[in-house]
Amino acid sequence: MNDNLISMYIDNELSLDDKIVFVETVHEDENFKDDTVNLLQQEKLIRSEVVDRIPALDIKERRDAWHLKLFRPFVAATAAGLAAAAIMLFTFYPRQEHPLRPYRFVIYQPDARHVELAGSFSEWKRIPLKLAGQSGYWETTLQLPEGEYRFSYIIEGGRRLTDPTIAAREIDDFGGENSILRVNS
Repeated sequence: MNDNLISMYIDNELSLDDKIVFVETVHEDENFKDDTVNLLQQEKLIRSEVVDRIPALDIKERRDAWHLKLFRPFVAATAAGLAAAAIMLFTFYPRQEHPLRPYRFVIYQPDARHVELAGSFSEWKRIPLKLAGQSGYWETTLQLPEGEYRFSYIIEGGRRLTDPTIAAREIDDFGGENSILRVNS
């Protein structure tokens, strides 16, 4: 409940009554306040300017580093040993299931009467979203395993939209566009 309240606060989806509850909770619960501040800092990073180029690095090998060349065979042998150990670990170690993570899908469509979500996580079957009060926001929360998913919102049964808060997108086989969601642990 608290995560949804924080998310609705960040997305400016709270009614006046909800805002009162939010402020009271911030003052009463130190952990809630810390969670809210951390999520607001993350939101600030998300909304900050995107880096569009990687700075060039000027790497020059030092001529006086001849002794480092002697260690290269040792480093290669160590790397090969670690790679072999990793292969054995992943081959013989029992695989653990990835836990499910809640992910809240939300889109602002104040004039819509019906909004759905479809994606690779649902085998492209449509999932209806619920209107969040009178705010114009439509939402649903799904439990998803770690991984990468493609999805889009469907407005009024036909018009497809990508998620405006997710920059990663791709064109699908039908000429439409999908958002790319990465769920991490």
